[in-house]
Amino acid sequence: MIANHRVGLGLLALSAFAPHLAAQRSARRPVNTYSIVAVDSATGEIGAAVQSHWFSVGAIVTWAEPGVGAVATQSFVDPSYGPRGLYLMRSGSPAPAALAALLRADPDSQVRQVAMIDASGAVASHTGSRNIPAAGNRTGRWYSVQANLMRNDRVWPAMAHAFETTPGDLATRMLAALDAAQAAGGDIRGQQSAALVVVSGDRGARPWEKLFDVRVEDSPDPLGELRRLVTVARAYHAATDGDNYVTAGKIDSALAAYRRASEILPDSATNGELAYWVGVTLADQGRVAESIPWFRRAFRIDRSWIDLLRRLPGVGLLRADAAALARIIREAGE
Repeated sequence: MIANHRVGLGLLALSAFAPHLAAQRSARRPVNTYSIVAVDSATGEIGAAVQSHWFSVGAIVTWAEPGVGAVATQSFVDPSYGPRGLYLMRSGSPAPAALAALLRADPDSQVRQVAMIDASGAVASHTGSRNIPAAGNRTGRWYSVQANLMRNDRVWPAMAHAFETTPGDLATRMLAALDAAQAAGGDIRGQQSAALVVVSGDRGARPWEKLFDVRVEDSPDPLGELRRLVTVARAYHAATDGDNYVTAGKIDSALAAYRRASEILPDSATNGELAYWVGVTLADQGRVAESIPWFRRAFRIDRSWIDLLRRLPGVGLLRADAAALARIIREAGE
């Protein structure tokens, strides 16, 4: 009763969306193929991931908010299911009640395919009767997978199996589900774009903070590129951890984080940037000899890093005198 009351209030508050909804319902092409929404039961992380033969699918299909939930809205897509679903879950409605309310208010619900999961792991999914076959969905503990316009009906069971059996964090498991969908046959039209978003399970996190938010807008191999971008994101997350440790004065922890970042990616993947900032941190602490191998890795890729190095002392980002700078450039720039 309480949940239904909250849904009712939420729908009244959302009445301002009506003109937007009318415009969205004019869509006549199926935008999505296969997707997953999920929660990591160990960490509380919440996420969604998708692949489609459609340009920039992540811009309209995948939605997530820290501590609230995630939404995938697809088929003859109505993107407003994303923000409206998150609004209702944020207001206290569990995912099944939120999705049911939105479907009741949608006269075109039978062309929709939508899944929602809230931060507690409650999940709901809908595949309308007018989805283009093969189309279907499967919900499990902590996840929902759904697909339409597939080559066969083995796709979403394969996604569920991959998510349930793959070890690793939420991003890794959702990537495995997407790969399994493609291996089972995938979209009858082929591939084009993909996206993955993961947010914290902490309701106190700021709504715009994302643990992962990566998109492949147009590619002959969107899943391969998506996996590469997730790896890049992991490296930069580690580098950001290093920056935060520097700010807190925890230099050894910062160096460990920077080294971890540089180990995740080869120098060529970041144009030497991750190695460069390890060198800067060491030199800033007066550990010039230790910094030189790191600078050398960056300078070999792009000597513009040398020019940047000369600019850092003037803005307080490197405590090094002229002699130290000269030594770094001489020995690392060989």
